[in-house]
Amino acid sequence: MTISTVDESQRKAAKVAGFTFLFAMAIVILANYGISFRLIVPGNTVETARNIMAHETLFRINIACNLIYVVNVVAMLAALYVILKPVNRNLALVAAFCRLVFALMWGVTALNMLGALRLLGDATYVGVFETDQLQTLARLHLAESWDAYYVGLPFWGLASTVCSYLWFKSRYIPRALAAFGVISSAWCMICAFAFIAFPNFDDTVGLSWFDVPMVIFEMALGFWLLFKGLRPSGMAEPDKQSLA
Repeated sequence: MTISTVDESQRKAAKVAGFTFLFAMAIVILANYGISFRLIVPGNTVETARNIMAHETLFRINIACNLIYVVNVVAMLAALYVILKPVNRNLALVAAFCRLVFALMWGVTALNMLGALRLLGDATYVGVFETDQLQTLARLHLAESWDAYYVGLPFWGLASTVCSYLWFKSRYIPRALAAFGVISSAWCMICAFAFIAFPNFDDTVGLSWFDVPMVIFEMALGFWLLFKGLRPSGMAEPDKQSLA
């Protein structure tokens, strides 16, 4: 058996991937826990509208965070493709495409949030609606942002499942970590599809249980890639002479 080497482009891509995994977590925490959950009041469209207009700049920062997240995911998928292409180019490409779809859903979220803000603003063409109607329409836009995430979630889960399989096959990272990635990512993908098909599925499995295991994996992977890098042994390949 001969062992393939890890080239310099893969080492650099590993650092980029590690950073983008961790930066993605930071953006989500800031956008959701730092802003959205403070402004959006479940079941109360009036209070939500008041919070948004009272903290419009903060709400716009949230929109900007969504767009930054899109850019971050694009950088992530490019880095992962560089790393995993030598293992299986076609699967690495599939994973990159799925992550791109997921990133686009965050772009849709940003558009929906801008639409909600426009409805609550002072644009002249919204004057034909009553205030409560505008507040309800704005809340529907925000709900569509939530839907966009769960439409993109199966693609994120599939991308992570494929990449985890390639991590396992390549031995670039510890196999135990890669195996956890396969299991947690496949679980997320299955739950996401089930939730779309069966809207009450979250009564059986809580929403946080869909993606939290995969998030833990990707955080661990981010730290590993950023501080440990790729294992120098790389992927075992068959010796050409043994196949002759």
